Amino acid sequence: MTGNKVSTIYSPDVRTQGLDLDLIEAAKVESIAHIFKERVTRSPKKIAVKDYDYSRDAWRDYTWRELEVDVIRWQAVFRRHGLKHGDRVAIRLRNCRHWLCFDQAALGLGLVVVPLYTADRADNCAYVLSHSESRLVLVENTEMWKDMAEVRDEFGCVENILVLESEGLESPGQTPDVKSVDSLFNELDPVGDDGAMTCDVDDANTLASIVYTSGTTGRPKGVMLSHRNMMANCDSGTASFAVYPTDVFLSFLPLSHTLERTVGYYVPVMAGSMIAYARSIPDLPDDLKEIRPTMLISVPRIFERVYGKIQQGLEASAFRKKLFNLAVDVGWDRFEHLQGRGPKTARMMLWPILDKLVSGKLAAGLGGRLRGAVSGGAPLPKAVGVAFNALGIPIYQGYGLTETSPSLSINTPTHNIPWSIGLPLHGVELKIGAEDELLARGENVMLGYWRNEEATAELIGDDGWLHTGDCARVDENGFFFITGRIKDIIVLSNGEKVPPADMETAIARDALFEQIMIVGEGRSFLSVMVVLNPEIWQRVATSMGVSADDSAALNKPEVQEALLARVKAQIAEFPGYARIHKITPMLEPWTVENGLATPTLKLKRPAMRERFVAEIEAMYDGH
Repeated sequence: MTGNKVSTIYSPDVRTQGLDLDLIEAAKVESIAHIFKERVTRSPKKIAVKDYDYSRDAWRDYTWRELEVDVIRWQAVFRRHGLKHGDRVAIRLRNCRHWLCFDQAALGLGLVVVPLYTADRADNCAYVLSHSESRLVLVENTEMWKDMAEVRDEFGCVENILVLESEGLESPGQTPDVKSVDSLFNELDPVGDDGAMTCDVDDANTLASIVYTSGTTGRPKGVMLSHRNMMANCDSGTASFAVYPTDVFLSFLPLSHTLERTVGYYVPVMAGSMIAYARSIPDLPDDLKEIRPTMLISVPRIFERVYGKIQQGLEASAFRKKLFNLAVDVGWDRFEHLQGRGPKTARMMLWPILDKLVSGKLAAGLGGRLRGAVSGGAPLPKAVGVAFNALGIPIYQGYGLTETSPSLSINTPTHNIPWSIGLPLHGVELKIGAEDELLARGENVMLGYWRNEEATAELIGDDGWLHTGDCARVDENGFFFITGRIKDIIVLSNGEKVPPADMETAIARDALFEQIMIVGEGRSFLSVMVVLNPEIWQRVATSMGVSADDSAALNKPEVQEALLARVKAQIAEFPGYARIHKITPMLEPWTVENGLATPTLKLKRPAMRERFVAEIEAMYDGH
């Protein structure tokens, strides 16, 4: 399939296969809030959410009806503050049941939810609040509010600040616009058994949320998503991938990330599945064993870290490394056979013992009953995707944009090429346009950018096709593969074009390299800047006889030569012109706080080039 031909190949519609599903059809309701209300009606006493109660140091279960009671309370709070249909309300809160209840209450009243990242800088949050003209914002705790208070003058449009965990909060007399959620709830009349949430949206095209993209250049843009946009995405996702009432989702990707919000929150509501909110990323290993999820929504970095730790542990034992590699090789034969792409081989007879010795232990570390992990937000390294799927841990890479609510394609249990972005979701049209750009069209495509018609027109043509900005190809079976990003393509002085993302992903297979950025625009060769994993660098430095804590050691020729050799080993399969000749290693991570990464951990390449201009120029001195 080439040129402008639209892909018409989809995975089988699981909703027609007689499975034991309890899906609420989005086409039959007017809003996301109606889906939630219907779920309460169908499953009032079923456990909906498992959240950690820090006051009791224990997990606590909440039924769908118990969640609705809090939704009703939130709606009373919104009414008390005079909020009306179309007003914007913002939320800066960790994943928890309060996020869900605030969101559903707002959507039911026709309010527009503006998510904020908890890890974002206060000045960025202030910009979003000001640009969206949010009238109310909910923040997690007093410390978070104090952080934002320093830029209070920059979001004067906000009339009320609500604090969920208000210990240490100043008295209302001193800060009349800052209020404790507990005090507000205590002032409300009790909710009776017959109380029901309000669903005051009768048109699915109503604006539901403005999600600000964590732009890698300039200020973020506000993506306007309607109820229909996100419900259509849930519908197409549940057609491609079966989600059961018995499924348990472990939610740890921020709900301000559209992938987690749509797939890890709205889909479970639609399907009647349970959501468990992880305590934190450091607690994730324990939470996986405690919750034993069947479904995960994640970004590749989580899987990369697990894979990196495995590789690190294997270096001490040649036997264990050989056993692991054998398990991956045999498991991959088995995976390809089950996918209908390979024969049944004799060495597959080894799988039961390899499963017990290798893959079973990996599965146990993830809870022991994971049947699907959706990976999105960034490319999944091929080696990572192959290893996990070969070892019986199914990772399904997908692809999408905030502007598409977000999913456009997904791999499925029966159609999975781990290094592809899969097949188009049902109801989504994909095609390859000029410059090999991937174009998309469907009901999940955003209404536009908030108060930015020019940017909207640049992204979406008059024919409704959205320009993703990513280069792609499609094979004869309909699988799509991302090959680079148009704006990130590096053009060398000899005219050769290099998509850096592919090479950076390959380099990341070596767990020593935590973060990678390739440079070389207009130069005669490529160079790379890397941030080293502290733990692994400690061991490598010791083996080389240098101090891991001495940043000057990174400039020693023998150190740079050794690190460059490791980089070259990972990119050996790339063309001759795509070779890296110089390296600048660093120990300080590139983060949101130092302005070099977005809240979704994407590198701000222009900011990087500006910050490290001296380091980059040093790699090209004399050339």
